[in-house]
Amino acid sequence: MAKKSLLDRIQSKEAKIGIIGLGYVGLPLAVEFAKGGFSVIGIDLDEEKVRGINAGRSHIEDVESKVLKSLVKNGKITATTNYDDVTNCDVLQICVPTPLTPTKEPDISFILNATEEIAKRLHSDLLILLKSTTFPETTEKVVLPILEQKGLKVGKDFYLAFSPERIDPGNKKFTMKNTPVVVGGVTKQCTELAVCLYQVICDTVIPVSSPRIAEMTKLLENIFRCVNIALVNELARLCERMGNMDIWEVIEAASTKPYGFMPFYPGPGIGGHCIMVDPYYLSWKAREYDFHTNFIELAAETNEDMPYYVVGKVMEALSHVKVPPSEAKVLVLGAAFKRDVSDTRNSPAIKIMELIEGKVSQITYNDPYVKSIQVNGHSYNSVDLTESLLKNSDCVLIATDHSSYDPQWIGRHAKVVVDTRNAIKQIDNEKVIKLGKG
Repeated sequence: MAKKSLLDRIQSKEAKIGIIGLGYVGLPLAVEFAKGGFSVIGIDLDEEKVRGINAGRSHIEDVESKVLKSLVKNGKITATTNYDDVTNCDVLQICVPTPLTPTKEPDISFILNATEEIAKRLHSDLLILLKSTTFPETTEKVVLPILEQKGLKVGKDFYLAFSPERIDPGNKKFTMKNTPVVVGGVTKQCTELAVCLYQVICDTVIPVSSPRIAEMTKLLENIFRCVNIALVNELARLCERMGNMDIWEVIEAASTKPYGFMPFYPGPGIGGHCIMVDPYYLSWKAREYDFHTNFIELAAETNEDMPYYVVGKVMEALSHVKVPPSEAKVLVLGAAFKRDVSDTRNSPAIKIMELIEGKVSQITYNDPYVKSIQVNGHSYNSVDLTESLLKNSDCVLIATDHSSYDPQWIGRHAKVVVDTRNAIKQIDNEKVIKLGKG
């Protein structure tokens, strides 16, 4: 009997799915395809992570260990550090990190390494999807040449597409199933196969004309957020400078307009992976075309300056209680980059701690989701949040407004609070120093 086509194997769920990179994108993706009826093999070079997954232990907050354990037990998910398992896959999805270098240039070394390992084992009738956030033309000008170097041709022997991840850690409303997925293939058949694949686990799949359109779509989504957050961060500082102005009240009032306005909020800085990285990936690529994304780069710089601004607010707070910084004990509430998650990637809270370490006598932190962190190479453990701790701290900084915190209780017992999230709404006195309020 003739071997089924790749399309038939995808539609019948007989296709073996490989996921390269089992982090915040890769592991949830593996679970969704396994729940959808596919057999999934995850490839990751972190041996500890692989052992944990094979034991049914999830290291990702959005993936429940009991769900993962059931899928592993039923043989739907296995994890390995061995790229040789690529030869058994019909579909490969690359979900590796794409960080910045210290000089804020794209670091696509993980994409390159994964692609080179695939190329060594490339076989016909294989669909490859790049999902890692990157600059436009990565799929066609970086990944494709590596894959074709041994003579196999895209659209004929194998298939290649880009499909940006849309993972929002901690979001219970918009999941992988009900969040539309964008796919752009190198050829028409590449796109059709990618669409067919994602229709199994997603309600809506949006095909676009090329990988570069899909790549730029991802950048636009996050740069849109970066620019608008920068706008309100700048306005927050202006409101403070003008005096008797509260940016939070301004935003609340503007939000009553039923059209043409979308609320964004100031804060101590931006975190996570994409929104920090995307502006620099695009601006780096733009220079290749003698184009300078001044507006976008300015927004990124504005947001990156916010932790330094917050440090100034902490020093101001210490002056209110007449404690020299060198003798001060500062308590930071929240280490994650946003509320109710354990994700600390590029967290502004940690950046602030890095900046004030050495300037103050003692730093402690509490985060119900983050047990320990590294700050300038030093280890910190989350401490219990008690009335005594609040009273004995010279300044309390609310960096992340986890819903488990009781802001009014915090405000009552702290000597002085720097509130970067507008968490304490009903205490209005000199004891609470709010971001964006003069």
